[in-house]
Amino acid sequence: MLRLQAGQLDTLWETLLPETVRALPPDLARAEAVLADAQLLEPFRAHWRATSPGGLVDGRPTIPMQTYLRLMVLKHRCGWGYETLVREVADSLHLRRFCLIPLHERVPDESTLRKLTRRLGPEVTDALIRRLIAIAARERRFRARALRVDSTVVEADVRYPTDAGLCGDAVRVIARAARAVRRAVPRTTQHVRDRSRAVGRRLRELGRTLRRRTEEAQRSVRRLTEAAAAQVRTSAREARRLLRQAARSRSRATDRSPAARAKAIAELERVASLAERVVAQVRQRFAGEKIADRLVSLFDTDARPIRRGKLARPNEFGYVVQIAEVSASTKRGARSLVLPPKLATGSAGENTLLPRTADELIALGLRPREAAFDAGFGTVVTATTMAAVRPDIELFIAGSKRNAGSRRTLRRRARYRVGCEGRIAHLKREYGAGRSRLKGVSGSRIWQGWTIFAYDLDTTAAMPVGTG
Repeated sequence: MLRLQAGQLDTLWETLLPETVRALPPDLARAEAVLADAQLLEPFRAHWRATSPGGLVDGRPTIPMQTYLRLMVLKHRCGWGYETLVREVADSLHLRRFCLIPLHERVPDESTLRKLTRRLGPEVTDALIRRLIAIAARERRFRARALRVDSTVVEADVRYPTDAGLCGDAVRVIARAARAVRRAVPRTTQHVRDRSRAVGRRLRELGRTLRRRTEEAQRSVRRLTEAAAAQVRTSAREARRLLRQAARSRSRATDRSPAARAKAIAELERVASLAERVVAQVRQRFAGEKIADRLVSLFDTDARPIRRGKLARPNEFGYVVQIAEVSASTKRGARSLVLPPKLATGSAGENTLLPRTADELIALGLRPREAAFDAGFGTVVTATTMAAVRPDIELFIAGSKRNAGSRRTLRRRARYRVGCEGRIAHLKREYGAGRSRLKGVSGSRIWQGWTIFAYDLDTTAAMPVGTG
C-alpha cells in the first residue's frame, strides 16, 4: 500500500525539546519549505497507479514518500551511501525532523531505500524535476529566458577494462552461476570448473611482463591474454552443456520454486553469452579487426568506451549525458535550473540528444529567447531542432562564424555558454554526478535524475518568493 504522507512528527518527546533544538538549520528549512508542496508527491502516486493499481490501497504499507524524498535529497547533497545515510539520519535530531521521522520510530532500512529507488525508476525522478521547475515558475516567479546546453561523460562504476581482466571476471562469474544452477537442479551431473586461479596466475604474469617495454613483452602479452581467453572458452563450453542438461531435467531443489529454477538457468545463459563475447573480442583484437559495441564490464553491460580527446583522460567508460540549463538571464550569478537529463550509451554526438532536450522544453512550456551551445553542435542541425521550441530563438554556437549580434552581445553569450562547463563541474563535485553508482542505462538515469533534483531543489529554495 502506498503511503504518501508521514505521520505526526511532534510527539510528546519532541515538544519537550527546546525550540532552538527543534528548529531546522537555514538551508534545510528553505528546502523543507519547497518540499512541503503536495504536488511533489504526485509522481509517486502516478507510478503506483501505472505499475500496480491495487497497491494504492492494498498490501503492506510502504515507507512514507515524503520521508523517502527527503532521504534521497540528503544522500546526494552529502554524497553518502545508503548505509551512511541511514546511520547519520538516525543520529541527528535535525535530519530526523527534516525527514519527518519521529524520535520513537526507526529510520528506514538501507535495503528498503535501494530497492525502492530501483523500483521507481528514472521516470519518477524526471517527473519530480518537472514538478520542481513548475513550482519555481509558479511560486518563485522563475522565467526561463536563456538556455545553455552541453554534454559530458558519466563514468560507470567499473574498473579500467582490459581483455585479460574481463577473462578473469568471466571465469569467476560463470562458475558462480553454474553453482546456482546445480543447487536449483540437483540431478544435473555436468560441472563447470572454477578457473579463476589459473587465469589469476596469467594475470599476475602479465603484470610482470608489462614492466619490460620490449617486443618480446608484446608477444608475451598476446600469449597470456589468449591463454586466459582459452580458459574462458572452456568454461563457456562446460556452461552450455550444463544448460542443456538443466533444461531437459524435470527435477528441482525442494527449497526452490520453479521461478527460482528458471531464474538460475537464465542467469547462467546470460553470463555464458557475455563470456563468449569476451572471447570473440580477444580474437578480434589480435586479428586486427574493428570491435563494434565493445563490452567493457560483465557487471555493467550497458557501459561503453567513450573517447573525448582529453589529454589527461583520453578514454572514459560509461555514458554520455546532455545537461540543459535554463536561466532567468545571461548575467553572471543568474539563477538557473537544470532540465531532466538525457542519456545515451557510447560516444553519442551532441546533436543526437538535442531533439530530446527540445521535446523536454516544449513539454514544460519553456520558450527561451537565447540559447548557447558548445562547439560540438552542428549549426544547421541545431537551428532546425531549436526552431521547434521557438522560431525566433537566437542561437550562439562556440566557434561558429554564423553567430549573429554585436561584439558585446557575442562576448556576453560566450561567457554565458562557458558557465555550463562550470555547472557540470559543480554537479560532479558537489552532488556526485560524475560517477554513477547504479548499474546500467536505467541506473545511470536514476542517479543523474536524483543529482539534478537535489541541485534544482537547492537553487529553488534560494530564490526569493514572488520575484523574477
